[in-house]
Amino acid sequence: MKNRKVVSKIAVLTSGGDSPGMNAAIRAVVRTASHFNLECYGVMEGYNGLIHDDFVRMGPRAVKHIINQGGTILKSARSPEFRTREARAEAHKNLDKYGIDGLVCIGGDGTFTGAKIFGEEYDTRVIGIPGTIDNDIFGTDNTIGYDTALNTAVDAIDKIRDTATSHNRVFFVEVMGRDAGFIALNSGVASGALDILIPERTDSLEEMFKTFRKAHKTGKSSSIVVVAESEKLGGVYDLAKATGEEFPDFDIRVTVLGHIQRGGSPSCADRVLASRLGFGAVEGLLRGENKVMAGLRSGKLVFTPIAEAIKKRHEIDEELLKISEVLAM
Repeated sequence: MKNRKVVSKIAVLTSGGDSPGMNAAIRAVVRTASHFNLECYGVMEGYNGLIHDDFVRMGPRAVKHIINQGGTILKSARSPEFRTREARAEAHKNLDKYGIDGLVCIGGDGTFTGAKIFGEEYDTRVIGIPGTIDNDIFGTDNTIGYDTALNTAVDAIDKIRDTATSHNRVFFVEVMGRDAGFIALNSGVASGALDILIPERTDSLEEMFKTFRKAHKTGKSSSIVVVAESEKLGGVYDLAKATGEEFPDFDIRVTVLGHIQRGGSPSCADRVLASRLGFGAVEGLLRGENKVMAGLRSGKLVFTPIAEAIKKRHEIDEELLKISEVLAM
C-alpha cells in the first residue's frame, strides 16, 4: 500500500466531447475529496481553464442535484493552446498559485494525451477518468457515457423501425463512435438490425447487397442497417445511394442520430460507474498513483498507465459480430 496523503489539494476538469455521467463523476470526486479533508477546485472549460486561471472552490453542496444531469457543470472544450509548452507552463503556474498538487482529468484519449504530457513535465500528480460515449479507451470495460448513448441509440432505432415497418422501407441509421464501432455493433444487435457496418471490420458493398437479397428471400419487407460514423465504405449517404442503384424498388431513407447520443440524463449504469471511478481516482491520488487512469474491469477498480490507455485498443467483441450475422435475416 502506498502512503496516503501525498496530495493536499486537488482539482477536477472535464475536457473534450461531453458524455452523460460526467457530472456524476465530478460529484464523486468533490465529495470524496471532502471526506478525506482535501480542498477541491473545479476547473472551467477543461485545459483552457487551467491556462487562464478559471478555478472555482467546490464542496459537497456545490455538486448537489447533478448526479442525474447530462453534460458537465464545469463545461468542456478542446484546447489547441494546451499543446504548447508555454501554455502548459502557465497552467502549472496557476495550479501552484492555489497549492494544487493533484489533478483529475475526465475525458477521452485527447484529454489523456494532455494529462500524460503535463504529468511528465511537472510534479503535479495526474489521474484520468474515462468519460466518452465511444467506449474506445483501453483499461476499462466501459467508459462513462457509453451505456447512456447506447440506450439512446437503441431507443431511436426502435422508433425508426416502427415507420420502416409501416412503409416497407429500408433505413440507414448512422450512429456516433468516432473511430470505434461499439455503439453501432451493440445497438444494432439490440435493435435487430439487418446489417451493421463498423470500422473494425472490412465490409464490401457486395456483401451488404448479398445480405439484402438473403433477407428478401425470407420475406423481409423492411430493414434497418446501422452504420458507424467512421465506417470505411464512404458514409451513410453514399451507402444509401449505392443501395438504391442496386435495388431500384427499395424505398430508402437515411437518419443520422448525431449529437442526440451525447445528451440526456445518464443511465443507472453510468451513474454508478462514474461514482465508483470518481471515488477511485481520489483514493488513487492519496495512495500515490500518478499518470494513470482509473477504470473498472470485471467489476474491480484498476489503474492503467495513461500511456497504455491511449496506445492500446479496446477490442471489438468478435463473438457478438458473429451473433449479429447469424440473427440478421
